[in-house]
Amino acid sequence: MMTRRRSLLALLLLAAAGWLVTAGCETVPVTGRSQLVLLSEGEETALGIEAYQQILGKAKLSTDAAATALVQRVGSRIAGVTGRSYSWEYRLIDDPQANAFALPGGKIAVYTGILPITRDEAGLAAVLGHEIAHVTARHSGERMTDQIVAQQGFGIIGSLLGASPETTQALGGIVVSGLLLPFGRRQESEADHIGLIYMAKAGYDPRAARDLWTRMAEASRGRSRPPEFLSTHPSEATRIKQIEEWLPEALQHYRR
Repeated sequence: MMTRRRSLLALLLLAAAGWLVTAGCETVPVTGRSQLVLLSEGEETALGIEAYQQILGKAKLSTDAAATALVQRVGSRIAGVTGRSYSWEYRLIDDPQANAFALPGGKIAVYTGILPITRDEAGLAAVLGHEIAHVTARHSGERMTDQIVAQQGFGIIGSLLGASPETTQALGGIVVSGLLLPFGRRQESEADHIGLIYMAKAGYDPRAARDLWTRMAEASRGRSRPPEFLSTHPSEATRIKQIEEWLPEALQHYRR
């Protein structure tokens, strides 16, 4: 009986894999990587707009007109070289955390706490290039697809093996998180790569991205953080090394 179940499981998973590959295959800009995104771009954008509105509804927007204009100017300049016609929007949130985020549909936010680290327009371009790259690469839709596929797969396995729904869900959640962490790092590295090309095409020196991450490493020194293999983000040292490898390509696009 167990052998028959395993054979059936293998057939189901192979059939599902074949359907998924043909149903939602996309190509990431710049890197050319093939990706699986089951959500339509419209569905992904609608979710992004909804989440953006919820976040902004609770956030305190910066009243610094010059800094806000800087974020909007740099963001617009980089978005202009992507070839994507999203309804781009850039907000500056008054918050001390050194962070920024992007949501589907071109919704970008920068926290004021990162501005002392970006220092200048080129440093900010490195941050916004990275965030804009997440949007054009459809990383959010890909991430949601990974979670849906993994959870559904564990549901099938649990049913075939006779495990209780509670056990299947608990084990699936643990394993899914572990499986998806490395992929999160790959997306972050890919956004670094794409963002480097975007900032160069927009007329910003891509070497500023390496300098930014050197400053980020200095700013985070002494803070406790999980090992890289348990994190969704590469370490600063990894990012600097990768950026140095991509710089020759990016500099080919850079014109002052």
